[in-house]
Amino acid sequence: MKDTVSPEEYYLERMAGIENVLRGLQNRKRYLGLLRLFIVLSGILLTWLAWQSIVTLVPFFILFLVAVKADLRNRDAIRHQERLMLINRQELDYLKHNFTRQPDGSEFMDAHHPYAEDLDIFGKASLYQYVNRATSEQGRQRLAQWLKAAASAGMIVSRQNAVKELSHMTPWRQEFQAHGAGSAIKISTGEIIRKWISEDSRFVGKPLWTMARFIVPVLALAWLGIFLFEMISLPAFLFGLTVFMIGAFWISSLVYPAYRELNRISPELETLAMGIGSVETASWKDPLLKSIQDRCYHGSVKASVRIHRLRGILDRFDYRMNPLVYVPLNTFFLWDLQLVLQLERWKQENRLDSSHWFEALAEMEALSSLGTLAFNHPHWSYPVLHTQGHECIATKLAHPLIDPARSVSNDFSTQGKAQVTLVTGSNMAGKSTFLRSVGVNMVLAFMGAPVCAGAMRVSPFRVMTSMRIKDNLEESTSTFYAELKKLKSIIDAVNAHEPVFILLDEILRGTNSRDRQTGAIALVRQLIRQQATGIIATHDLELAALEMEYPGSLHNCHFDVQVTGTEMYFDYTLKPGICQSMNASLLMQ
Repeated sequence: MKDTVSPEEYYLERMAGIENVLRGLQNRKRYLGLLRLFIVLSGILLTWLAWQSIVTLVPFFILFLVAVKADLRNRDAIRHQERLMLINRQELDYLKHNFTRQPDGSEFMDAHHPYAEDLDIFGKASLYQYVNRATSEQGRQRLAQWLKAAASAGMIVSRQNAVKELSHMTPWRQEFQAHGAGSAIKISTGEIIRKWISEDSRFVGKPLWTMARFIVPVLALAWLGIFLFEMISLPAFLFGLTVFMIGAFWISSLVYPAYRELNRISPELETLAMGIGSVETASWKDPLLKSIQDRCYHGSVKASVRIHRLRGILDRFDYRMNPLVYVPLNTFFLWDLQLVLQLERWKQENRLDSSHWFEALAEMEALSSLGTLAFNHPHWSYPVLHTQGHECIATKLAHPLIDPARSVSNDFSTQGKAQVTLVTGSNMAGKSTFLRSVGVNMVLAFMGAPVCAGAMRVSPFRVMTSMRIKDNLEESTSTFYAELKKLKSIIDAVNAHEPVFILLDEILRGTNSRDRQTGAIALVRQLIRQQATGIIATHDLELAALEMEYPGSLHNCHFDVQVTGTEMYFDYTLKPGICQSMNASLLMQ
């Protein structure tokens, strides 16, 4: 694909290519079905022509198994291509801002978080829902952590560089996502492995089991040989066989608990191996991506190889599903004992590394999500961090969750401490949306993502908001008291001289107008005295008069409405000065 192709054109071209691959795989599926039928009929015919000799069936049976294995691989390839097709369809929906059917991260909601609820970080039509492409629970949790807490300045820059590289690797990102969608990895999967690895080994290193794994099969096979050479009678052979069988299945009862726990996660191990394998085989240039790749190696041995090895051991345990195969294997070879010894050796060899694999996968999924966001929005910019001051300067800043066809961008700047921007304006003019635009883009900036702006220069702030206040019946908290609690946490942070950026919408709305005005003025004065930085949206024009008292610290901006007769027109453009037009009475009419 050309670098100049738009995201929409890329996804459409990609879907056309996947469609061609799927047609070839479907044709192959039909041919393999006919081949299996031909092998079966040929085997039956030749067996009949060879005087019903069963021996002639052996090569046909082998060919049939080969054909079945090829068909299974082909089916896996079809499912993988179908997942890729779905990914591209979903990306086209994301471009149209149709994304509310995706996982919304409601499980990460926290009513006491300093900004998550006010800025729509989680829930339906949230930032998480728009950004997330992680398929594992670990990856989704990692992305949620990044959205909830700002990274260090150094880590922000490192993630930006990694995201820039990933944004140019769309085929790799989609393959990575498609592997993860096969059997999504749960947090409980990692916990099961960690718990199993932390347990003491019951078989490896124990002389009894070391001797039993060799001696018992030798004795059992010798007993079978003695019988085949007619050196003992059938009753004696059956008695000995029963003893060997009882011993083998007693050992199996000791082995079964470990197998039962691990077998539950076997499909997810395949997903983990494929995802880690994708990380291992990529040629990364970025240091952060390389460091994630390094976690997937132990010396020269790839983590994906070791995970496949564990999956292979668990698959061989599944022979117990076929009694005709499992009973002889377990009786004569102590099959379960041989496998549990392999399991415990695997545990010893990978005890220190396995936790890194889930962490590597989670971090790569979160970074890949940001890479897709960057690819889908080539006109967004990467913010420049200014670590030596207190500033936020943005041009053409817009809300990332509003369709660009309807969105209006604005320029905004604040520099230095003790800087409060007061935004007045009529109802529905865009004050709250503007506050959220600033806040959401800061959240994106502080997690290492591009922002919905032409350019942005920002200092590392801790974002704190009081915008969407709700009562809490369970905690017996009124709306007014809930707002007071939020404001107290903000004032405490300001008094502690933390580098916070405050977003307040309609202060003290739960009380009467005189109290609200008095309290709001006192709050603004305290914020300026304590060198705070932030934006306050209000209808109270009396607050705007404070600009005369603090000419270098309080700055008035506004959104207005144009009224013609009974018609109102909003341009949602931020303008300097105090708003002179209000529309509540007209709205009531």
